[in-house]
Amino acid sequence: MNVLLINGSPHKEGCTNRALREVEKELRAEGVNTEVVHIGNKAIHGCIACGKCAKTGRCIFNDDLVNEILDKVERMDGMIVGSPVYYASANGSLFSLLDRLFYAGRNFAYKPAAAIASARRAGTTATLDALNKYFTISQMPVVSSCYWNMVHGATASDVEQDLEGLQVMRVLGKNMAWMLKCLEAGKAAGISLPKQEERMWTNFVR
Repeated sequence: MNVLLINGSPHKEGCTNRALREVEKELRAEGVNTEVVHIGNKAIHGCIACGKCAKTGRCIFNDDLVNEILDKVERMDGMIVGSPVYYASANGSLFSLLDRLFYAGRNFAYKPAAAIASARRAGTTATLDALNKYFTISQMPVVSSCYWNMVHGATASDVEQDLEGLQVMRVLGKNMAWMLKCLEAGKAAGISLPKQEERMWTNFVR
């Protein structure tokens, strides 16, 4: 079992990373393999809706992390995405990455996922709502914890003092591992994934 953790902060060792590492520690304790990808502080191109990825399964832009992460998606069993809060929402670079990743990707369904938000004070729930939408449109079961998946602090050392937030991260890691094991046990027992219907596309203009 493999879980991909995406650090959507430009700061590699900041608050978002500290939260993800707490989750990662519990996942590893439960025997789950992990990989953390840091998006960095270089520009990530936004999606231009060219549709080329529908034919290739890869984004036409190949100068950032998107296609590299798409390769990792093929091998992952679960995903956790973390972001700092910028103006009550996620980091813009992370949005650009996720727009292209989920538009081009084809192997997200039935892989458990969770979002994490880090803030000095507020905007976390709005950030979580925006990130969770990528999962729910892709048929990914959303993993919860004992509170909303957030930590607070301006620095990683501040997050160390957010004892409740760190507990939420640990419970999230345990819950993710449990869900992955349940899915694995279901497959071993012969329970198949739901049969997919052909996608229907409509709009509101008649």
